Amino acid sequence: MSQQEVLLAEVQDAFGLIRVYEVGDYRFLEFGAAVEQSCVFTRDPSWLEYDYTRAMLLGALAHEAPETALFLGLGAGNLTQACLQFLPLEDVEAIELRPDVPRLAMEYLGLDDDPRLTIRIGDALQLLETAETADLIFVDLYTDTGPAAAHLGWNFLQACQQKLNPGGWLVINQWANDDGKPLGAALLRGLFHRHYWECPVKEGNVILLVPADLEQTLDLPGIAERATSLTPRLGYSLDSLIAVLRQAS
Repeated sequence: MSQQEVLLAEVQDAFGLIRVYEVGDYRFLEFGAAVEQSCVFTRDPSWLEYDYTRAMLLGALAHEAPETALFLGLGAGNLTQACLQFLPLEDVEAIELRPDVPRLAMEYLGLDDDPRLTIRIGDALQLLETAETADLIFVDLYTDTGPAAAHLGWNFLQACQQKLNPGGWLVINQWANDDGKPLGAALLRGLFHRHYWECPVKEGNVILLVPADLEQTLDLPGIAERATSLTPRLGYSLDSLIAVLRQAS
């Protein structure tokens, strides 16, 4: 017998509908007409259920010892929670467009009020300039109709890369086209000079790993070692994602 869906919260804001509902041990954040944004395992909110969030965590492991991170788009805070749990972060900033999203995340979706975490409300395109530089920057700006325009914004993506500290990494959750290439592949190749890596995932996204500069390369053995050491704490392996990492072509 399928488990019953229970509506926990519903909010109408200037951008549309936000819902939180529960099915068994899972809670979901939903935008608009049944567009799922985040999934949280209530017994362990740092558990990453979907491959695209696991691939974004894998992207974070490209940095040997990140101390600072910037999240552009918070959602349920699932990835933020995991990074706070499993990475040696000391200072984390998140920029979220919709004021009710972080409130719902803390009230229903297990996001901790961690002293290392600062959440600012507003448009990432406008607030990025005033954000601190970071070792890791995550771009995950989605609405109920798909990725925000920022995911194809040359100036915005360039500004994100420029906000990285030396040795830093920009991790982008990009939609994939029918051919498996990321949305805006031609723009991305031109902007980043083909010097980035892709991790395709089964949800139909491609996670991009973009270094701070052209001298910086992806240390695959280092990523694999760090992923292996984290496996007992994560409760799952990242090996299948490491296996499909590819340099942009």
